[in-house]
Amino acid sequence: MAFTVGKFGPAALGNLFELILTFYATAALFVVVVLGIIARIVGFNIFRFMAYIRDELLIVLGTSSSESALPQLMAKLEQLGCSKPVVGLVVPTGYSFNLDGTNIYMTLATLFIGQALGADLSFGQQITIIGVAMLTSKGASGVTGAGFITLAATLAVIDPKLVPGMAIVLGIDKFMSECRAITNLIGNGVATVVVAWWEGELDHDKLRRGLMRQHDPSSEQEMLSVG
Repeated sequence: MAFTVGKFGPAALGNLFELILTFYATAALFVVVVLGIIARIVGFNIFRFMAYIRDELLIVLGTSSSESALPQLMAKLEQLGCSKPVVGLVVPTGYSFNLDGTNIYMTLATLFIGQALGADLSFGQQITIIGVAMLTSKGASGVTGAGFITLAATLAVIDPKLVPGMAIVLGIDKFMSECRAITNLIGNGVATVVVAWWEGELDHDKLRRGLMRQHDPSSEQEMLSVG
């Protein structure tokens, strides 16, 4: 942060704050609109689902890593009606290949760095950014800060001259790392339910009961003890 202010001036803080807001707003729209529509097709409400995994979301918020909530997420998805084989395959795989938040972050960060350095990115390059970010995000693990490392690979492919611009967003990466991890966790949870539904391995009665019990702590505790 000191480097950013020293090199680009205090005005850069306002631009960085706008980047954070844009990223949070984009991630929220993705979860509510895109994942919400997919969840509605399967037959559940995205807000009830997020409330169901609220404990895991709080863990991820505190650690900035979706890995910390992996065991609890798998257990809750099984209790929600997803078959154990589907959960055992989809969740670990999704932690490496279904990183929605990391993808959104790298796309926005690349565009922001390009604008900050005065790079004139053509429309073709902007489309390339989306494609490359979708590819490089698959190599990011759930470890805190992994998305920032894969950002270097994305910038190098688009334009090697953009790589030094990573220093601009280094100071605010921690604030965006939390949102990345939360978005990744929700995306993997929804994906598991969708795959279970797709393969006919989803118990809709357990899904409905599980999401309805979220407002009753005693019922939820009972369900967890039985599991």
